[in-house]
Amino acid sequence: MADPLGKTLARLWAVIESRRGADPETSYTARLFSRGRTKIAQKLGEEAVEAVIEGIRNDRAALTRESADVLYHLLVLWADAGITPADVGAELARREGTSGIDEKHGRKG
Repeated sequence: MADPLGKTLARLWAVIESRRGADPETSYTARLFSRGRTKIAQKLGEEAVEAVIEGIRNDRAALTRESADVLYHLLVLWADAGITPADVGAELARREGTSGIDEKHGRKG
């Protein structure tokens, strides 16, 4: 693999962070930030639904494109919420070795 996903996501994260406070007229990311968390979350939801549809349609290329959109919008949402990839990585590490069923039963609420 020429460029592991982690390195690509790290570069994308840096770009997203650099767009905070940029001109919404010249940056889609800055436009999302300016519209607020509700709009960012809405866009993430739209992209997730599109990914589900392409997954059901079994269109590998379209699912790949929609997956990239989902990851991008998720990172923008994290940035807006003050969550870092390291925060999510720590949560995933905490769950390592725990079955999904056990982890789900251990959640509060």
